[in-house]
Amino acid sequence: MKVAIIGATGMVGNVMLKVLEERNFPLDELLLVASERSVGSKLKFKGKDIEVISIPTAIEKRPDIALFSAGGNTSLEWAPKFAEVGTTVIDNSSAWRMDLSKKLVVPEINANELEKTDKIIANPNCSTIQMVMALAPLHKKYKIKRIVVSTYQSVSGTGVKAVEQMENEIAGIKGEMAYPYPIHKNAIPHCDVFEENGYTKEEMKLVNETQKILNDKTIAVTATAVRIPTAGGHSEAINVEFHNDFDVSEVRQLLNDTDGITIQDNLDVNVYPMPMYANGKDDVFVGRIRRDGSQPNTLNLWVVSDNLRKGAATNTIQIAEYLIKNALV
Repeated sequence: MKVAIIGATGMVGNVMLKVLEERNFPLDELLLVASERSVGSKLKFKGKDIEVISIPTAIEKRPDIALFSAGGNTSLEWAPKFAEVGTTVIDNSSAWRMDLSKKLVVPEINANELEKTDKIIANPNCSTIQMVMALAPLHKKYKIKRIVVSTYQSVSGTGVKAVEQMENEIAGIKGEMAYPYPIHKNAIPHCDVFEENGYTKEEMKLVNETQKILNDKTIAVTATAVRIPTAGGHSEAINVEFHNDFDVSEVRQLLNDTDGITIQDNLDVNVYPMPMYANGKDDVFVGRIRRDGSQPNTLNLWVVSDNLRKGAATNTIQIAEYLIKNALV
C-alpha cells in the first residue's frame, strides 16, 4: 500500500502525518509531496526522515491513494492526472465537492456509496462535516425541514498566516495580515469571499454540501459564518426544524449511539463542548441539547469539533481506511 500526501508541508498535511501515525494506518510506503520550493526538505514520520518530492515525481511512483490538501487549483490540475495512473484521490479542497460525478463523503454517513470506480473522492468542508455528523441520525429519524446555523470558526481554518496574525497581535507585534481587520479581541463575520447573494462561500458550502451529503435537496439551510480568535476548533449554534416531532431524551440517545459523537451536556456542573477541549481529538462534541420553545418540532444544539482533524485530516484518512477495508482500492 503506497500512500501520497499532496500538500504535506501545510497545516492539514502535518495533521495528516500525525493521524496516519496515531491510527497505525496500513501503508508500506509514504510519499510526501509539496510545491517545488519545499522539494528536498524532510519531514518526520514514525521517527524517520522522509524527503519531500514533487507532484510529477509522485505521479511516476503511482501511489494507491493520494490524500490531497494543497488547495483547489492544485486539485483541479493534478487530481485527474493521479486518477489516470490508477491512484484513488481523496481531496480536501472545495474543487470537486459539488461536481455531480464525484462523491462527497463523511464515512459515518455515506461511505457505503463508494465504489471501486470512484477515483476522485471529495472531502467536505470542515464546518459542514461536524454539522452533518450531529444531524444525520436525527434526519433519518425525524426528517429535517430547515437548519439555521451560526458558526464560530478558528483562525486555523484560514491557515498559517492567520494563526501568525493572531499570535502577533497577542504579542503586540506588527506583521502580515491574513484578515482585513485585527482578529485578537474581535469577531469577524467574514469567512471566505462574499458572493453576489450577500453570503460568503463558507456559508454557501454549509447549504450545498449538507443537501448533497444527506441526499435531500428539500432541506432549507441558512448560515452565518464568523471568524473568532481561537487557535483550533470550530463551534456551531444549530437550530434545526424537523417535519416530525421528537423527544429530547430520544435525541440524546440517538446522538449517544452514533459513532464519532460525544455528548457533553451536564448543565449542573457546567459541562458543554468548547474548542479548547475538542482540540487534538477526532470526535464531534454535542451539547446544549434543548427544545426551541418558539416554534414546533425545533431543536437547538451546540456542536464543536477540531477543524483540522475530523474537519479535514481525520475524515480524509477515514475514507482511505474504508476503501482499504472494503477492497475498493
